[in-house]
Amino acid sequence: MILAIDIGNTNVKCGVFDGDKLLSSLRLSSSVNKTSDEFGMTIMGLLKERNVDIDKIGGVIMSSVNPNMNYTFEHLIRYYFGKKPLVVGAGLKTGLNIKYDNPREVGADRIVGSVAAYYTYGGPCIVMDCGTATTFNAISGKGEFLGGAIGFGLKTGSDALTRSASKLPKVELTRPDGAIGRTTITNMQSGLIFGYIGMVEYLIGKIKSEMNCDKIKVVATGGLSEIVAAESKVIDVVDRTLTLRGLNIIYKMNTEG
Repeated sequence: MILAIDIGNTNVKCGVFDGDKLLSSLRLSSSVNKTSDEFGMTIMGLLKERNVDIDKIGGVIMSSVNPNMNYTFEHLIRYYFGKKPLVVGAGLKTGLNIKYDNPREVGADRIVGSVAAYYTYGGPCIVMDCGTATTFNAISGKGEFLGGAIGFGLKTGSDALTRSASKLPKVELTRPDGAIGRTTITNMQSGLIFGYIGMVEYLIGKIKSEMNCDKIKVVATGGLSEIVAAESKVIDVVDRTLTLRGLNIIYKMNTEG
């Protein structure tokens, strides 16, 4: 079994795999104020509660876009699991040909999600990750990471709106009955939800036209991906476990003969 850890700006996702099977997953808050012991005890406790035999974990892989937390997690992995983690970065096999001008600039989460989408659903494909930021990644049929786009995240946009306009309240990110709202809350929900979906549809359409391929599959992941998929027909697959599965694939690429 292997433990996969994805450290994001908002959440830390962990998953335990036995071969290709995801046995258990969990999500923690990305708090830079927590110590390695706090994270370690929480992860150990949750895995035991879910009947995961921790002694059978033979390796650990992690990716991170939050460098302030890297040492904390590398330390807890060594102390609590007795392993040196495989860290996604330069020099690691991913199975993708990175066509970025500077490949080191590409976030590890984007590479990991693209690996999972390409090896699970095939190429060409577009991967949309609805997280703190919304990323769009274009992968060719030959397994080339062509680049993509980075936009605002839905929750990030909502937080910025309420923070910058003092009279606007915090709202639940749910679909309103229509685009023409009759209360401040439904006005905000309309602008946030439908405006976000408009951005997604337009960008995916532009990326598809530039890729100039037939049958480009669009794979969405991230906490708010279901909102887009429920309202729009541009999403073919929603896979909330995409990043963890990508880590599992990369681990096997770099450890199996």
